[in-house]
Amino acid sequence: MIPFLDLKAQYDQIKPEIDAAVARVVSSGHFVLGPEVRAFEGRFAEYCRTSHCLAVNSGTSALHLALLAAGIGLGDEVITVSMTFVATTAAILYSGAKPVFVDVDPVTWTMDPDLIEAAVTPRTKAILPVHLHGLMAEMDPIMSIARRHGLVVIEDAAQAHGAEYRGRRAGSIGDLGCFSFYPGKNLGAFGEGGAVVTDRPELARRVSLLRDWGQETKYNHIIAGYNYRMDEIQSAILNVKLDYIESWTESRRSLAERYNGLLSELAFACPQPPRHSRHVYHVYSVRLQRRDDALTLLRDAGIGAGIHYPIPVHLQKAYAELGYTAGDLPVTENLANEFLSLPIYPELLPDRAAAVVSTLRDAGALLPTEAASNRAQHSQSFITRSCNRRAS
Repeated sequence: MIPFLDLKAQYDQIKPEIDAAVARVVSSGHFVLGPEVRAFEGRFAEYCRTSHCLAVNSGTSALHLALLAAGIGLGDEVITVSMTFVATTAAILYSGAKPVFVDVDPVTWTMDPDLIEAAVTPRTKAILPVHLHGLMAEMDPIMSIARRHGLVVIEDAAQAHGAEYRGRRAGSIGDLGCFSFYPGKNLGAFGEGGAVVTDRPELARRVSLLRDWGQETKYNHIIAGYNYRMDEIQSAILNVKLDYIESWTESRRSLAERYNGLLSELAFACPQPPRHSRHVYHVYSVRLQRRDDALTLLRDAGIGAGIHYPIPVHLQKAYAELGYTAGDLPVTENLANEFLSLPIYPELLPDRAAAVVSTLRDAGALLPTEAASNRAQHSQSFITRSCNRRAS
């Protein structure tokens, strides 16, 4: 049995530190927005190479508050992508704005900068790129377009703790960056958690007010706010885990390299991050035809696998009122039909990664000869396009 994710294995490695941190909070009698939160905020801001970090109760809350702090509201439009978890879209709608989807790049699988300008209207107020699977979007062209049109940029970095783009950390390039500390994330709490990072003090102050009922001091509410505070126990746990995130990230990257090597002779398209980016592999997905057959084969062999994400947001029933239909975002829709996510976490042993690939070799037999040949050609084309992008 090879699980898709093994959070217990991680806990077992750092159990004494985690247990001591939780006990420290319990004995302190201080449970919300206290010294553990302040310590984590300072350390995570330093990790992201930003001036400010505001800890909140979820990644969704982080996105919501970032949008509100940036002045996004009723009637505004926010350009984003559909290849993401629904929280990205939900947060835009919570703010009263309208999500406007652009397609993703077929190589990086993140927002295609070439499509942004055509989506800008007089109502556009922000661009919200998503750093998918641990790879950052192409931020330089995104920022250039945003500055040209006077738009705010909010990074959805929920899957990208420690990822880098041309030497800059996720969350540090846009006006605001948003993180999730959901348990399965590269830096995960023992429950819900999130954060907003920024270099702009006025935005940091506004997020700080909004997360705590708009209070400047206790019972002095100067704006209407929310109860989006992070609790002390989650911060204490995150403070412990922050000591390990770099070693865990390098383990993920090593496993990804091993997957790449083992899969290179198979007719699958693997992640090919540009040379200027540091991919942190929150998810390791491959693209293949007859994905569902391969998924069944893996699960029948006792191997955990998943799909990120099987139904793009623009085709979800819950967001039908946005007016999108099948065919509107062809690259996104193709990815949704072909993505297969393999187990990847720091505690996964290399021989178990090899066992995953061995089972996938059997999945190759599910493909007709002609289809397998086409897939191999597609994979080579994918790598060629990626190399061209890396050179730019």
